[in-house]
Amino acid sequence: MAVDNIVLVHGAWGDGSHWRGVIPVLAAEGYNVTAVQNPLTSLADDVHRTATLVAAQGGPTLLVGHSYGGSVISGAGNSPDVAGLVYIAAFAPDEGENLAGLLARDGQGLPEGLVRPDADGFLWLDFDAYQQGFAQDLTGTEALILARTQKPIAARCFEDAAGPPAWRRKPTWYQVSAQDRMIPPATERWMAERMEPRGTLTLEAGHASLISHPDEVAALVVAAAQAL
Repeated sequence: MAVDNIVLVHGAWGDGSHWRGVIPVLAAEGYNVTAVQNPLTSLADDVHRTATLVAAQGGPTLLVGHSYGGSVISGAGNSPDVAGLVYIAAFAPDEGENLAGLLARDGQGLPEGLVRPDADGFLWLDFDAYQQGFAQDLTGTEALILARTQKPIAARCFEDAAGPPAWRRKPTWYQVSAQDRMIPPATERWMAERMEPRGTLTLEAGHASLISHPDEVAALVVAAAQAL
């Protein structure tokens, strides 16, 4: 199966622009690459938005998800047009699991004082703590821009139970961030091992590996597309 289409799925506290370093590399390789802009209002909403974009590609598609985007591609990946999935420092819940439970698996959770809820039920990352929590391997200027342009996520997204995951029956690849402070690296490795991926890449990177290591991330995506 030739895969020419790649859909990139952002995580929480960001949008499609987080893929800005990866997109040009994939486009130069000749892929039809598109980044979704999810509302981050519920897991079901984000799965629907991503699945709609997949359907618009008109052919076999590789789904790539970062962070919370891994939960999204696990659901949207059940579309018959999805040929495979790539997880970038991402959640990969099984049916019935949620992000809160996966984060609590090792008793660590998100860094204390990092998450700031608002009156409308959305979660923000503290501006001053953003770099150390989310993007410690980026420059101060890069982290400042990310912090000040972040897109909040509905708190319910951490409680929404996942449906049947596409990774149970479709080819997968996983990138572990060994210095991740958002998702414990041990939990990332555990999720990767559970899905029995065709390939695993470990980077000495923080959570924002798609920004700090775009070439390596893009290379993994290309390898997955070529394998399909």
